[in-house]
Amino acid sequence: MEPSPRVVIAGGGAAGFFAALACAEANPQALVQIFERSPDVLAKVRVSGGGRCNVTHACFEPEELVKNYPRGGRELLGPFHRFQPRDTVAWFEERGVKLKTEDDGRMFPVTDSSQTIIDCLTKEAARLGVRVRTGCGVAEILKKQNAFNVWLTEDGSLECDRLLLATGGSRGLKGHGLAESLGHTIEPPVPSLFTFHIEDPRLRGLAGISVPQARAKVAGTPLDESGPLLITHWGLSGPCILRASAWGARLLEQREYKFNLQVQWLADYDHKRVANAIQDARKRYARKHVALWSPMGLPQRLWERLVAAAGINDDMTWAVLSKQEAELLAREICAGEYKVTGKSMYKEEFVTCGGVKLKEVDFRAMESRICPGLYLAGEVLDIDAITGGFNFQAAWTTGWLAGQAMAAPL
Repeated sequence: MEPSPRVVIAGGGAAGFFAALACAEANPQALVQIFERSPDVLAKVRVSGGGRCNVTHACFEPEELVKNYPRGGRELLGPFHRFQPRDTVAWFEERGVKLKTEDDGRMFPVTDSSQTIIDCLTKEAARLGVRVRTGCGVAEILKKQNAFNVWLTEDGSLECDRLLLATGGSRGLKGHGLAESLGHTIEPPVPSLFTFHIEDPRLRGLAGISVPQARAKVAGTPLDESGPLLITHWGLSGPCILRASAWGARLLEQREYKFNLQVQWLADYDHKRVANAIQDARKRYARKHVALWSPMGLPQRLWERLVAAAGINDDMTWAVLSKQEAELLAREICAGEYKVTGKSMYKEEFVTCGGVKLKEVDFRAMESRICPGLYLAGEVLDIDAITGGFNFQAAWTTGWLAGQAMAAPL
């Protein structure tokens, strides 16, 4: 009988857990152990989607799926042909967890509770005999000829044949240090998926107001994103802003998160269409007050602020609106300039770009090209995605591939 591998997984998040399950299922004789430094496993799963867990996204064509990854899309194309959102849905449903698709493509458990996903994963780990240790992480690794010596933060050391780093991309970045100690290069981590700090009288007091389809451009850069836009207590957020932050993670970090943002409050209304709508309002609604009625359906309180920013008095009617005032109003709607002075992470779903350099990893098995027997999955790699379940899908996919590969007999 061929000897079974001893497998150690550093990190009890989505990628590490999924790798452990894939490995134990593919080879029931393998000894699979997860070591998680924090008190609980699957912490990010718990808080994802406001506690509902955005498991994946209903995008089932790998060529389209990879377009949602500012970093790692090219490398993930092959892996997504082997394990993609359709496989994620099937995996959970085979274990009694049904997922639902929302209008924007995000997929959640029908229970709307992340605990459903956590219970499924931990129950499966118990069924498959995966050993899970919390409050104990991997502190140091030494590569021997065909094995690894692994020192733990608690209780000494152990030896394993195969080792997976799935420690995530933040919270001390311990996994990056471990990867470096084994010969890997780390792309410096910087925040991704963050909201913009804007202190501007046009937005003050409007927290909670949103528009369904806006457009935001970062002045002097190619960053130009569309989507729902949300006004917050500290500035702007929503998918439109989060996409811009993901695609511009390194560029915006270089600018120290200080830049000018041009906002088109109605993505479907270019300057010409707005100007025509204003002109039409001047004729058809001459006696109505400009500040009290928006011909384009913007939220009333936001509309009032934009009207005021254009220098239009509260008691002015559409009939007496001058061409100059109409032009200033159109500019506020189509190309208002807002000064960004900083950032905040998006809820608890902190994501970084950066991590282990991708060319140093064989994405067919998620095995290191530098250190045989070492595997990497999830955000410890220089992979990140826009919001919408795509980061979890990268974790499930890379974890599953690593688990399958680590299960092979020695």
